[in-house]
Amino acid sequence: MKRFTRFILKFLGWKIVGGAAPEKQCIIIGIPHTSAWDFVISWLFYTSVGGKASILIKKEFFFFPIGGLLKWAGGIPIDRSKGANVIRQTIRLFKEREYLHLALTPEGTRKRTKKWKAGFHILASELNVPVYLGWFDWGKKEISIGQKFELTNDSKKDISRMKEFYRKKGVQGKFPEMFTADE
Repeated sequence: MKRFTRFILKFLGWKIVGGAAPEKQCIIIGIPHTSAWDFVISWLFYTSVGGKASILIKKEFFFFPIGGLLKWAGGIPIDRSKGANVIRQTIRLFKEREYLHLALTPEGTRKRTKKWKAGFHILASELNVPVYLGWFDWGKKEISIGQKFELTNDSKKDISRMKEFYRKKGVQGKFPEMFTADE
Protein backbone atom coordinates (compact mmCIF):
# COMPACT_ATOMS: atom_id res chain seq x y z
CA MET A 1 0.00 0.00 0.00
CA LYS A 2 2.91 2.37 0.75
CA ARG A 3 4.26 2.19 -2.79
CA PHE A 4 0.83 2.46 -4.37
CA THR A 5 -0.15 5.57 -2.36
CA ARG A 6 3.27 7.16 -2.98
CA PHE A 7 2.81 6.52 -6.71
CA ILE A 8 -0.68 8.11 -6.67
CA LEU A 9 0.61 11.23 -4.88
CA LYS A 10 3.53 11.63 -7.29
CA PHE A 11 1.20 11.04 -10.23
CA LEU A 12 -1.01 13.84 -8.89
CA GLY A 13 2.06 16.09 -8.61
CA TRP A 14 2.45 16.11 -4.80
CA LYS A 15 5.82 16.34 -3.04
CA ILE A 16 6.16 14.33 0.17
CA VAL A 17 8.15 16.04 2.92
CA GLY A 18 9.23 13.92 5.90
CA GLY A 19 7.59 10.84 7.32
CA ALA A 20 5.26 9.59 10.01
CA ALA A 21 5.50 10.71 13.63
CA PRO A 22 7.77 8.38 15.64
CA GLU A 23 5.58 8.40 18.78
CA LYS A 24 2.81 5.89 19.36
CA GLN A 25 0.40 8.71 20.17
CA CYS A 26 0.29 12.27 18.87
CA ILE A 27 -1.90 14.99 17.45
CA ILE A 28 -1.26 16.15 13.89
CA ILE A 29 -2.62 19.55 12.95
CA GLY A 30 -3.87 19.67 9.35
CA ILE A 31 -3.81 23.13 7.79
CA PRO A 32 -5.38 24.56 5.66
CA HIS A 33 -8.68 22.72 5.64
CA THR A 34 -10.71 24.09 2.73
CA SER A 35 -11.94 20.95 0.98
CA ALA A 36 -13.01 17.37 1.64
CA TRP A 37 -10.15 16.46 -0.72
CA ASP A 38 -7.74 17.42 2.10
CA PHE A 39 -8.66 14.13 3.78
CA VAL A 40 -7.94 12.12 0.64
CA ILE A 41 -4.56 13.74 0.02
CA SER A 42 -3.64 13.47 3.70
CA TRP A 43 -4.64 9.81 3.84
CA LEU A 44 -2.57 9.05 0.74
CA PHE A 45 0.41 10.88 2.25
CA TYR A 46 0.32 9.31 5.70
CA THR A 47 -0.21 5.84 4.27
CA SER A 48 2.67 6.38 1.82
CA VAL A 49 5.08 7.13 4.69
CA GLY A 50 3.97 4.10 6.70
CA GLY A 51 1.68 5.85 9.16
CA LYS A 52 -1.94 5.32 10.10
CA ALA A 53 -3.73 8.52 11.05
CA SER A 54 -7.22 8.79 12.42
CA ILE A 55 -9.81 11.54 12.18
CA LEU A 56 -12.98 12.23 14.12
CA ILE A 57 -16.17 12.07 12.07
CA LYS A 58 -19.78 12.58 13.13
CA LYS A 59 -21.23 9.18 14.05
CA GLU A 60 -24.14 9.83 11.68
CA PHE A 61 -21.83 9.19 8.70
CA PHE A 62 -21.14 5.60 9.79
CA PHE A 63 -23.91 3.80 7.98
CA PHE A 64 -23.66 0.91 5.51
CA PRO A 65 -21.68 0.78 3.26
CA ILE A 66 -19.83 4.08 3.89
CA GLY A 67 -19.18 3.39 7.59
CA GLY A 68 -16.89 0.43 6.91
CA LEU A 69 -14.87 2.42 4.40
CA LEU A 70 -14.55 5.36 6.79
CA LYS A 71 -13.32 3.09 9.61
CA TRP A 72 -10.83 1.39 7.27
CA ALA A 73 -9.46 4.82 6.30
CA GLY A 74 -9.01 5.84 9.95
CA GLY A 75 -12.35 7.48 10.67
CA ILE A 76 -13.53 7.34 14.27
CA PRO A 77 -17.24 7.90 14.95
CA ILE A 78 -17.81 10.69 17.46
CA ASP A 79 -21.03 11.79 19.12
CA ARG A 80 -21.50 15.52 18.55
CA SER A 81 -25.11 15.68 19.71
CA LYS A 82 -26.20 18.24 22.24
CA GLY A 83 -24.69 17.40 25.60
CA ALA A 84 -21.99 15.11 24.17
CA ASN A 85 -18.48 16.06 25.24
CA VAL A 86 -16.11 15.53 22.31
CA ILE A 87 -13.00 16.27 24.40
CA ARG A 88 -13.94 13.60 26.97
CA GLN A 89 -14.73 11.09 24.21
CA THR A 90 -11.37 11.78 22.57
CA ILE A 91 -9.41 11.47 25.83
CA ARG A 92 -11.09 8.08 26.32
CA LEU A 93 -9.97 7.05 22.81
CA PHE A 94 -6.35 7.91 23.59
CA LYS A 95 -6.53 5.96 26.86
CA GLU A 96 -8.06 2.92 25.14
CA ARG A 97 -5.60 2.75 22.24
CA GLU A 98 -1.90 2.09 22.35
CA TYR A 99 -1.43 3.73 18.92
CA LEU A 100 -3.32 6.86 17.91
CA HIS A 101 -2.13 9.53 15.50
CA LEU A 102 -5.09 11.88 15.52
CA ALA A 103 -5.35 14.46 12.72
CA LEU A 104 -7.28 17.57 13.70
CA THR A 105 -8.10 20.86 12.01
CA PRO A 106 -8.29 23.71 14.51
CA GLU A 107 -10.18 25.78 11.96
CA GLY A 108 -13.11 23.47 12.73
CA THR A 109 -14.69 24.11 9.34
CA ARG A 110 -13.87 24.27 5.64
CA LYS A 111 -15.17 27.84 5.63
CA ARG A 112 -12.97 30.88 6.13
CA THR A 113 -12.52 31.61 9.83
CA LYS A 114 -10.08 33.60 11.94
CA LYS A 115 -11.10 31.84 15.17
CA TRP A 116 -9.32 28.52 15.59
CA LYS A 117 -10.52 26.05 18.20
CA ALA A 118 -8.28 25.03 21.10
CA GLY A 119 -9.53 21.46 21.57
CA PHE A 120 -6.21 20.05 20.33
CA HIS A 121 -4.45 22.09 23.04
CA ILE A 122 -6.67 20.71 25.80
CA LEU A 123 -6.14 17.15 24.53
CA ALA A 124 -2.37 17.43 24.13
CA SER A 125 -1.96 19.04 27.55
CA GLU A 126 -4.25 16.61 29.33
CA LEU A 127 -2.76 13.51 27.68
CA ASN A 128 0.84 14.73 27.44
CA VAL A 129 1.07 13.86 23.72
CA PRO A 130 3.10 15.82 21.17
CA VAL A 131 1.57 18.09 18.54
CA TYR A 132 2.88 18.29 14.96
CA LEU A 133 2.17 21.19 12.61
CA GLY A 134 1.18 19.44 9.40
CA TRP A 135 0.15 21.00 6.13
CA PHE A 136 -1.24 20.16 2.72
CA ASP A 137 -0.23 23.07 0.51
CA TRP A 138 -2.30 22.95 -2.68
CA GLY A 139 -0.29 25.82 -4.21
CA LYS A 140 3.10 24.10 -3.95
CA LYS A 141 1.54 20.61 -3.88
CA GLU A 142 3.60 19.83 -0.80
CA ILE A 143 2.46 17.76 2.18
CA SER A 144 4.03 16.95 5.55
CA ILE A 145 3.29 16.38 9.22
CA GLY A 146 5.90 19.08 9.75
CA GLN A 147 7.68 19.87 12.94
CA LYS A 148 6.87 19.09 16.54
CA PHE A 149 5.26 22.10 18.20
CA GLU A 150 6.00 22.82 21.84
CA LEU A 151 2.92 23.93 23.74
CA THR A 152 2.84 26.41 26.59
CA ASN A 153 0.09 26.86 29.17
CA ASP A 154 -1.49 29.59 27.03
CA SER A 155 -3.63 28.20 24.20
CA LYS A 156 -4.34 31.64 22.70
CA LYS A 157 -0.63 32.47 22.40
CA ASP A 158 0.10 29.00 21.04
CA ILE A 159 -2.60 29.34 18.38
CA SER A 160 -1.17 32.75 17.49
CA ARG A 161 2.30 31.19 17.12
CA MET A 162 0.82 28.43 14.96
CA LYS A 163 -0.87 30.96 12.71
CA GLU A 164 2.43 32.80 12.35
CA PHE A 165 4.12 29.52 11.33
CA TYR A 166 1.52 28.91 8.61
CA ARG A 167 1.60 32.55 7.44
CA LYS A 168 5.40 32.38 7.03
CA LYS A 169 5.10 29.02 5.27
CA GLY A 170 2.56 30.57 2.90
CA VAL A 171 0.38 27.47 2.71
CA GLN A 172 -2.53 27.58 0.30
CA GLY A 173 -5.76 25.62 0.47
CA LYS A 174 -7.46 23.94 -2.46
CA PHE A 175 -9.82 26.90 -2.24
CA PRO A 176 -7.41 29.70 -1.17
CA GLU A 177 -10.16 32.20 -0.42
CA MET A 178 -11.48 29.84 2.29
CA PHE A 179 -8.32 29.95 4.45
CA THR A 180 -6.69 32.59 6.60
CA ALA A 181 -4.04 32.45 9.30
CA ASP A 182 -4.69 36.08 10.19
CA GLU A 183 -5.48 37.06 13.75
